[in-house]
Amino acid sequence: MNRIRTGLPIRLSPRVALVGLTALVAMVLSGCGAGQISQTAVQEPAINGNRLTINNVALRNIRIQADQTNDFIQPGRSVELALVAVNQSPDVADRLVSITSDVGPVTLSGDGRLPANGMLFIGKPEGQNVAPGPLDSNTVAKATVNLAKPISNGLTYNFTFTFEKAGQGTVLVPLAAGSAPRQG
Repeated sequence: MNRIRTGLPIRLSPRVALVGLTALVAMVLSGCGAGQISQTAVQEPAINGNRLTINNVALRNIRIQADQTNDFIQPGRSVELALVAVNQSPDVADRLVSITSDVGPVTLSGDGRLPANGMLFIGKPEGQNVAPGPLDSNTVAKATVNLAKPISNGLTYNFTFTFEKAGQGTVLVPLAAGSAPRQG
């Protein structure tokens, strides 16, 4: 008669046990990040302005350019609005029709056309003597805000952009802090 023993201890060599344990730890650790979005996948660029997308038109780095020397920039002054509009449509050109704001009327001058796959630069970057462009399919315009209300760094203000084909959108726009050292 054969006796079958149940519950026999299995003897593993230490080397086989170590390999098995390493494989188990690797599987557990590799599953820890599954389904997660990496922090760098959603990082925003370090810019002074805000952004807005209206259908195929992407507005980037939208900001008010002005030097603030007191607590507020007072009504009666004119300040510049600066941004880049990018037409993401490969075949439909657009045009910036108007910009309105709750801090005062906005006057547009220059070429407001936004070519297909092109850019529209509004304003000039701080510290440069001329606005960028126009390069092949880019245009340049200027937007001046005649202040009816005081504005200050650290606060944002409503601006509504209206495009001929893309439509309109509203965004909160900050006053960009100047890069020049403040005289004290």
